[in-house]
Amino acid sequence: MLSTMEKPSVGGGATGGTCTSSVPKIMVFRPTLEEMQDFSKYLEHMESMGAHKAGLAKIIPPKEWIPRKGGYDDIDMEIPSPISQVVSGGQGLYQQYNIQKKSMSVKEFRRVAQSDRFNTPHHFDYEDLERKYWKNIAFNPPIYGADVSGSLYDPGVKEFNINHLNTILDLVGQDYGIKIEGVNTAYLYFGMWKTTFAWHTEDMDLYSINYLHFGAPKSWYCVPPEHGRRLERLAAGFFHNTAQECSAFLRHKMTVISPQILRQYSIPYNKITQEAGEFMITFPYGYHAGFNHGFNCAESTNFALPRWVEYGKRASQCLCRNDCVKISMDVFVKKFQPDRYELWLAGQDVGCHPEDPSSRVAARPPTHLEMAMLRSMIKSKSKRHPVLSKHCLVPEEDAGDTDGTEIYDPEDDEGTKKQRRPSKGSLSKRKGPPKGAAQGGDKKRPRRPRNNSTNDGDASTTKGSASRNPTQYSSLMQELSTGW
Repeated sequence: MLSTMEKPSVGGGATGGTCTSSVPKIMVFRPTLEEMQDFSKYLEHMESMGAHKAGLAKIIPPKEWIPRKGGYDDIDMEIPSPISQVVSGGQGLYQQYNIQKKSMSVKEFRRVAQSDRFNTPHHFDYEDLERKYWKNIAFNPPIYGADVSGSLYDPGVKEFNINHLNTILDLVGQDYGIKIEGVNTAYLYFGMWKTTFAWHTEDMDLYSINYLHFGAPKSWYCVPPEHGRRLERLAAGFFHNTAQECSAFLRHKMTVISPQILRQYSIPYNKITQEAGEFMITFPYGYHAGFNHGFNCAESTNFALPRWVEYGKRASQCLCRNDCVKISMDVFVKKFQPDRYELWLAGQDVGCHPEDPSSRVAARPPTHLEMAMLRSMIKSKSKRHPVLSKHCLVPEEDAGDTDGTEIYDPEDDEGTKKQRRPSKGSLSKRKGPPKGAAQGGDKKRPRRPRNNSTNDGDASTTKGSASRNPTQYSSLMQELSTGW
């Protein structure tokens, strides 16, 4: 191989002392233009070097590779459903609610993103900006131009074309004629300062690719797949009620946990910054989260390699929402695991999750309803950032979250509605970390900081009562009815 590979210095856990030399680090690859001709082959090369063990890797293409020769000045497409990201919580534990706004053009979005209210604050370096992000995450909800169908690649680009990766995930379209937007088609994401993607793995634990076309950098956090169960147990402990209602609640993409909490509970993680012109690859069952430094545009989609099939068979599924992507594994098991196909159909394909050898269970077989829906489906929408519609009930507010929060209306130029920080007396000190989070054995849930004025609970996306915080409820409903 002519490409070069490097291991960048690891942030987060390493500086906090929780990551050791045994924790996989994020690798950076620099392929040649020739190596970029075969996407799947190059990904297999990366995995042969151990890139997948960190859950995240960076690819820096050669300078002669140009995805859009005309540049980006002429872009003025519509963002049909921008979202206001309202964050509640405190002390490193947050829930994010996405509220849909009226459509706007990219030029309008850029003007808003670069306005005094939403522009990136002055900072000395990335570490300083990261501190400002976590200090201000619950203030002044930013607008995210997420889930915009389309691609900015020139049609003739052959190398690493996100709209035409030619991986085994294409079998979904070839065999069933199914188009799942953002999963086997490209999505564009227009970000501004502080727009966030919460902790999650990809739908069906697929791979993903993210190319930052232009603009400000994007910060990423990731937990190695081998430690994914520990992150799930930690999140379930802090958001216990939500976890009881949906065991796969992290697929709601609403849970934001700071690196400080991960360090405190000995969850290994890494962090890295993506610059314009760079790719990020997430691997099966690699939990990741992050935020944008300012106005930018990224393009992303999912893909699959044969190694993913076992992950897909055993991926957790959210059953409480209709917008969570579910892909039948029928075509993949039949093609790549033919010796196990009949056992799988019969619900007798007993084995371990690739990242959890301690548990041996049968992989979930397809239901008759799933197979019927699969064969009748022509097109499916996948919203990677679920939104609160104007007709849904507002989720219960998490005990210990913002005290008397008022929602900031982005259209209010006078800024009359400010978000208040939680009062210091409303949150008690957190107790010591549970052994289970650090060692992966004891499954006792960690203690959630309590709000002295309310009962304990956690933010939920199900039909909960909003009576615990009428101010938050009325403010959210006002935000829901407010457009641009």
